Amino acid sequence: MFSGLLLILLPLVLGYLVPIHDKRLQTVINRGVNLSVYAILGLMGVSLTGLDNLGEELARMGGQAALLFLVITPVNVVALLWLSRRSRLHVGQSRVVANAPTSKLAALQGSLQLAGVVALGVLLGVMLFRLGLGAAPTYAERLAEWVLYALLALIGCQLRNSGMPLKQILLNRHGLAIASTVAVSSLFAGLLAAPLLGLRWNEGLAMAAGFGWYSLSGILIGDQLGPVLGGVAFFNDLARELLAFLLIPLVIHRATPLAIGYGGATSMDFTLPVIQQHGGVACVPIAVVSGFILSLLSPPLILLLLTL
Repeated sequence: MFSGLLLILLPLVLGYLVPIHDKRLQTVINRGVNLSVYAILGLMGVSLTGLDNLGEELARMGGQAALLFLVITPVNVVALLWLSRRSRLHVGQSRVVANAPTSKLAALQGSLQLAGVVALGVLLGVMLFRLGLGAAPTYAERLAEWVLYALLALIGCQLRNSGMPLKQILLNRHGLAIASTVAVSSLFAGLLAAPLLGLRWNEGLAMAAGFGWYSLSGILIGDQLGPVLGGVAFFNDLARELLAFLLIPLVIHRATPLAIGYGGATSMDFTLPVIQQHGGVACVPIAVVSGFILSLLSPPLILLLLTL
């Protein structure tokens, strides 16, 4: 049981042990991560076409993703509102960064592109099936597994070389508090959602443990539980990011931990420009620490839960 966990965790750990000081090599690694994510999500789309009654399965996937999102979101929001009332973190009139990106279309572009890659994978799989290549979904699953190992190693390198010292993480109590609240409330919601989705308790927890990192959670869940549940995890976490883009400007001055925390792991990258623009420079280190902790926690937690 744990051999599969070790097999997948090993490249992540090995990648984390490799210090990279060359900026050009770091750029290559970042591009490699992006390309690997696109490749795996496209292959996941192809593998979906191997399901019987594809239309029904896609409809079921959408319904389950919506249900999971509707369970996790209010639990996250209530927990983060509670933290906002207890916390002394308020941005007030903190200086806003002048040149931070504000276009919602630009902010959403990366998210929509990834969703489009899954859709293109499904279309490609349908075309291959009509051309008589019915084994394409099986080969796509095997290839995706090997690309996943490479992706985890590259992500390990990214985390090691993110410029975030452990001391800086541990000393930022606001970031720690926000990350802990998001993690605990998400897992509690996953436990509540498990029977509604017809899943075992540990599978429900794993589905909620992406913390907004949709590109990785969908891949890891899909590798272990199949492409349908991988799609559920992907679209649930994607919906979290899309809502975060709308939520941040509305609440960041009244409930700062809610605005920073709801984006989950994406608060250190995709939603960071929006947090920076509307909350000011004071929010940036808190958002980065919170997102980094959740990003570091998510992959091993998902894999551990799926071995139970």
